[in-house]
Amino acid sequence: MNYTQDEQANTITDSQNYLHIPSSLIGFTNTHSSQHTAVSGKSVIQFHGVLKLDDTDRACPNCGGFMHINNTSSCSLWHLNFGHTYTSLEFDKNQLLCPTCGITRVQQVPFQAQGHRITQALLQYTRDLLAIGTYNLKQVAEITGLGKNTVKAIDLKRLEEMYTLDGKLTKPQRQAKYLSIDEFKLHRGHQYATHIIDIETGHILWIAHGKRKQVVYDFIEHVGLEWMDGVEAVASDMNSDFQEAFEEKCPHIQPVFDHFHIIKNFNDKVVAEVRKDEQRRLQAVGEYKAAESLKRTRYILMSSRKTLQRKDREAAEGKPLSKGGTLFQRAEITRRPGSEEKYDQLIQENQLLFTVDLVKEMLSEAYKAASEPEMASLITEVMEVCYASENEHLQWFGRLMDRHFEGIIAYATYRISNGQIEGINNKIKTLRRQGYGYPDDEYFFLKLFDMSRKTYVRNPPSHRIYD
Repeated sequence: MNYTQDEQANTITDSQNYLHIPSSLIGFTNTHSSQHTAVSGKSVIQFHGVLKLDDTDRACPNCGGFMHINNTSSCSLWHLNFGHTYTSLEFDKNQLLCPTCGITRVQQVPFQAQGHRITQALLQYTRDLLAIGTYNLKQVAEITGLGKNTVKAIDLKRLEEMYTLDGKLTKPQRQAKYLSIDEFKLHRGHQYATHIIDIETGHILWIAHGKRKQVVYDFIEHVGLEWMDGVEAVASDMNSDFQEAFEEKCPHIQPVFDHFHIIKNFNDKVVAEVRKDEQRRLQAVGEYKAAESLKRTRYILMSSRKTLQRKDREAAEGKPLSKGGTLFQRAEITRRPGSEEKYDQLIQENQLLFTVDLVKEMLSEAYKAASEPEMASLITEVMEVCYASENEHLQWFGRLMDRHFEGIIAYATYRISNGQIEGINNKIKTLRRQGYGYPDDEYFFLKLFDMSRKTYVRNPPSHRIYD
């Protein structure tokens, strides 16, 4: 638009040249505009105008008579921004009176968003920003000029429309074949919530407070036993409550215990503890040099041979672990060689560490098995080695494998894990940090439903405005 501005009157008037832009403001005619500065320091353009009143709007909803204008009131609505400049509409609304039946009503504004003093165009723009998932409430509020609580109310209604029906969560739209279940920590310390996902899509299907059997019971009641008949297996950590709940309600579903949690238990409860015990034993008998050699070897002992070989290869190639820089005087850090050699030296000098290495290699081979009988045979051998070692940590691991034997060997058939749900747990932490916490759990859970249904695209192409 080609405008001239009157600095003294602080008004904007148009000249003879116009740029006609569809405004979607049905019935609003802009008469003049003014510009002022808001309390926040942002520039605001205010469009003053007249709201059209049709004869159809003046029909009495009660008796059908012709209503007269009884009074007028000023109305102000926030509208779409022009870059960093906020805009608002200023016009008068009419109060209508029916002389026949005496009822009154206020003229309806066709472009006003229901429940808010903003236009429908601004409401849709806000919903679009929230749907992207990149911006938190504060950032969307800054972009649109709305209050943070208003933005949250818009987002909550958007999420409820998508994922609830009559105040309850909507049922899954597709039949899931494999499920995954895990708990995550809430914002209040030691309180937890449990979520269940469809492994094939990554969509969260259910979230509830706590990490007990009742969560599974409520989920099965929500989706129905007929839907559960289509589920073949569920991946989980070794939480016995989840396993027992599925077995009680749906005995046909096979629990599959996550490979990562088994290896993590082995590394944290066996490898790390055996290393510390051996270090204390060597110090007690006066072999201080041998005890010293075990220092800073935790991650070497936990790593597979393939990982150690890769680290040595990267060290030989001079691959940096951390790039240096002159601006902050930081030197480049490269990987040290000799990881595999150090590992071989440790297991040769210590029989117990050799046993730990043997169990680790046997576990690795077991998870490559092509069938349950083959994997059962290999896992049985692992348990026999653990029991024969007479070490309390290895024997504990053997009993752990024995208690969860069926769920462990089921991996050979179903090949599912908790990897996808662990990735969602990381997204949950990121979402909570971006929003600086969500005290409203219901809103937070709906945000998680929405987040799980967004695909992540690395380096998306730029939005082109021309061919």
